[in-house]
Amino acid sequence: MALIECVPNFSEGRDPAKVDAIIAAMQMDGVYLLDREMDSDHNRCVLTIAGDREPVLEAAIRGVCRAAELIDLTQHRGAHPRLGAADVVPFIPVEGVTLADCAAMARQAGEEIWKRCGVPVYFYEAAAARPERQNLEDIRRGQFEGISQEVLTNEARRPDIGGAGLHPTAGAVIVGARKFLVAYNVYLNTSDVDIAKKIAKAVRFSTGGLRFVKGMGVSVRNLAQVSMNLTDFEQTPIARVFEFVKREAARYGTCPIASEIVGLVPKRALEDAAEWFLQIENFEPTMILENRMAAVMGGKMAPGGPSAGLRAGIEPFIEQLAAPSPTPGGGSASAAAAAMAAALGSMVAAMSRGKKAYLQYERELSDAIGRLEGLRRDLKNAIDADAQAFTAILQATRAQREGKASLEAIHEATRRAIEVPLRVAEQADEVRGILGSLHSISNSNMASDLKTGEALARAAVHGALANVEINTESFRDETFRAVYRARAAELKERNP
Repeated sequence: MALIECVPNFSEGRDPAKVDAIIAAMQMDGVYLLDREMDSDHNRCVLTIAGDREPVLEAAIRGVCRAAELIDLTQHRGAHPRLGAADVVPFIPVEGVTLADCAAMARQAGEEIWKRCGVPVYFYEAAAARPERQNLEDIRRGQFEGISQEVLTNEARRPDIGGAGLHPTAGAVIVGARKFLVAYNVYLNTSDVDIAKKIAKAVRFSTGGLRFVKGMGVSVRNLAQVSMNLTDFEQTPIARVFEFVKREAARYGTCPIASEIVGLVPKRALEDAAEWFLQIENFEPTMILENRMAAVMGGKMAPGGPSAGLRAGIEPFIEQLAAPSPTPGGGSASAAAAAMAAALGSMVAAMSRGKKAYLQYERELSDAIGRLEGLRRDLKNAIDADAQAFTAILQATRAQREGKASLEAIHEATRRAIEVPLRVAEQADEVRGILGSLHSISNSNMASDLKTGEALARAAVHGALANVEINTESFRDETFRAVYRARAAELKERNP
């Protein structure tokens, strides 16, 4: 099962009955409401739902259509910029799904929203249809009132899906796919919103500030607020952002008096903040009681850095390999090695992307991360697929001896047992090539990680091909045997 988070933002933060009605429209099997935030000053509601791909997609579409029925932007006023009754609908990958998968979901949602309720759609972030529409603030500049007029004369501002104009009361919805975002606001001990705007300009990346930070200054409850979105909290931690705002505020004779998180936040983000402010030496997430318990008792490591607890995650698979049974075997081990190689490449690229020294390689690093994520997912699936393919041969052979299956069933099972490891070998070869390309565009201090990944990928190619060869021997179709052997020979030649 894939696990996807969706965080729709609706332009209603003062009428609980309307929000209840939107939530009711989104309720369905397989969708879980994790959080509900209403802010009367911003006049905005943020919902967080999660679940498998199809139910989350359907729930988001229903929520947008219900909001279009209930919310009239011509009557809406609030501190937060908005373009639609359902303003922003991002899909976020959590488990078993990639950012590219979420981008495809966003585009499907956009088509359905326009078809069902006539609300035009803009795509942003990873789902953006145009490079200039990747940033949310660029799409929303001018808000509902300004954009409603501009789209009539400026074709460049028109929606990606829908007619030339916006919906008369519901505006347009901005749908996209992104990594986990932390909505973080800092309140200042002043009502002078111009100070908040100056600080926001200093802290946001688009005007020379911190990478992965978007910000604006607004007035909330007669206090100046620096309202920010942190689009990659691992590379730009919350604590660093707070300290930056605090330092800038001091230049204007003011200081933070409180901060807030809107919606949910990963535990790792708060662990980082604790480490930063408490200055704990040699801090590791497994020093936290609940994380250690999860690692020891649950067989998984809570999100965090390297530690001895990591063995809890890999140990069951190693013990399965050691067990006196034919599966999992060498094919599964090869797929696991290739998946680890892809993971190492993703780590190196992610830790280099966004750094000043590698900004000129932003696109190449992003492309590498996107492709490696897909390969890693497929290779993880192949760990089980290889074991299942070999088990199918054993079952077909046993059934044939008992007169319950034909030789054709064995033939088809054998074909599958060849195709799975051959695909693993091809993907491992691709992983090795991507890792090789990262050497010149990533942090040279991480070259050993890339070399380790390349060695794992090369081993995966040879291990998977050994399974191809032994299964090909018993394959009856000589034409296909020749095709498989030719593909295997080519892969061997590229991976001496």
